[in-house]
Amino acid sequence: MTATDVRPHPGQQRAEGTARRSFAYGNEVTLLGILAVAWVALSLAYPTFHEVGNIQNVLSSIAMVAIVGVGMTMVILTGGIDVSVGSGLAVCAVIVAKYVLSGGSVVVAVALGVLVGALLGAVNGAIVAFGRVAPIITTFATLNLFRFVSLQIFENQQVNGIPPTLSWFGPTGRTLGVPNAFLVAVLLTVVAWWYLKSYSTGRHLFAIGSNRDTALFAGVRVARREFAVYVVTGVLVGLASTVAVGSGGVVQPNIGTGFELQVIAAVVIGGTSILGGRGSALCTLLGALLVGTLRSALVTMGAPGLLTDFFLGVFILAAVAVDLVRQKRRSHR
Repeated sequence: MTATDVRPHPGQQRAEGTARRSFAYGNEVTLLGILAVAWVALSLAYPTFHEVGNIQNVLSSIAMVAIVGVGMTMVILTGGIDVSVGSGLAVCAVIVAKYVLSGGSVVVAVALGVLVGALLGAVNGAIVAFGRVAPIITTFATLNLFRFVSLQIFENQQVNGIPPTLSWFGPTGRTLGVPNAFLVAVLLTVVAWWYLKSYSTGRHLFAIGSNRDTALFAGVRVARREFAVYVVTGVLVGLASTVAVGSGGVVQPNIGTGFELQVIAAVVIGGTSILGGRGSALCTLLGALLVGTLRSALVTMGAPGLLTDFFLGVFILAAVAVDLVRQKRRSHR
């Protein structure tokens, strides 16, 4: 059976398309409203909050989260999850850092990070898609495996003296005052948004997350699509590692610890259903901005760093609770 677009009948397709568009639009407006209120309130309370330098810092700080969030959105759309992205980031970062330290070029460094990330993503994708092992179990296992590999490459020592080869991706790399890494995240978000909206293979991800068996029956190559989204996420983890290496002259062995929480928070707070089948890459970018605003606000207020993870956990639980209520209401209609 060949892969086909999932179109039960024209009326149902139009209804599903309208529901998807109204969901995305509603979430975008809500998130923009929350961001606007938060920034106005914080600017009034702390006048330095809206200064150009702080805005640049916020955009730079969320770039990696937003980049990997694009891939995580696709993974969660299919009903999966990838909690290994932080450890994958560590593997890619140490390899890229050591290559740059040896005098490597920008192009090869980026390609190396992307290739290593793709291989790590392929490991997750193969086990989930073809081995039919639950994504949370698979990626929790590879979280520990990848972290072990990274520590072996680090040799339990930080990488020092990294030259500014990848500074274009770092906080000082800007175009018209906007951090280049954030611009890359925006570009990737737009591409993902267009792909999910305009291509049948993108719409297949929604179908798989909504009902995997129905998608199989409709001829969707489910395993291939699932494998692909984990590889894409790995590629974006590799790209994010170049941002991490370009952010300073040192890469610590604990790099990426807790990174998966930030990425998942951005995706879920952005409104992507943790159960799959509904979401938007654009909303993930706005979710990342909200996460970055939260972190910046806590720093500005002088709050302990541990509070960031606490509030992220609270926001994730709240977003999941709202999603479950929505799902329950829809099932009763």
